[in-house]
Amino acid sequence: MPQRHLREAAQDAARRSAPSGLGLDSAMVRQRMVSRLQQDGLRDERVLQALAGVYRHEFVDSALGVQAYEDTSLPIGHGQTISKPSVVGRMIAMLFGGAAAAQQASLGRVLEIGTGCGYQAAVLALLAKQVVSIERLKPLHDKARLNLAAAARGNIRLVYGDGRLGFAGAAPFDSIIAAAGGEDLPQAWLDQLAPGGRLVAPMVAPGGRGQVLVVVDHLLEAGVSRFVRSEFEAVLFVPLKSGVM
Repeated sequence: MPQRHLREAAQDAARRSAPSGLGLDSAMVRQRMVSRLQQDGLRDERVLQALAGVYRHEFVDSALGVQAYEDTSLPIGHGQTISKPSVVGRMIAMLFGGAAAAQQASLGRVLEIGTGCGYQAAVLALLAKQVVSIERLKPLHDKARLNLAAAARGNIRLVYGDGRLGFAGAAPFDSIIAAAGGEDLPQAWLDQLAPGGRLVAPMVAPGGRGQVLVVVDHLLEAGVSRFVRSEFEAVLFVPLKSGVM
């Protein structure tokens, strides 16, 4: 074999045997992101492991791939964004504080309002028995379907519809999480939250002073339901809207 061909064959072999872990699909890249989140206060190991298990760069435009593992929100088109990993982690960790999740050691059956590109649904799928995710924008619903098919998540059901209505056909849900914030919590969400279940959503604070994270627990005491609401830190999410587009 000519010397030039030997050199080319050697170079090809070297490329094929080059150590993995240097690209965006590297476990090392995701672990660095998770380590930063842990240093910043995210402590739930279940959530950290789920975040480490999802390739975030596969859910954003390829031009933004280099930013995928930074703690930043990124545009996904149609005026929507993919939330910061820290916010995704924080909200899912809050869901684990509900009575049903504590008893089942999983998030059980989850309703997600606002599928977006599908990233959060992919993380939830690693922590739940089933995820039902609703998106009102058809192009994003279609994009999420493609993204999640590639991720091979078999316990996710995607619904094109009005998230304010929830999804009564699969209710009740042990956990409900919303990726958009309005001035009120739709009654349909509360109606579809199982006893012992927990809802986590952004909501406009009283007086219209921005958004805060709101947690609602559905308690059942002596056969009587009641909902206990708590408010937490300020957040910034896209507005919650009705209808489909």
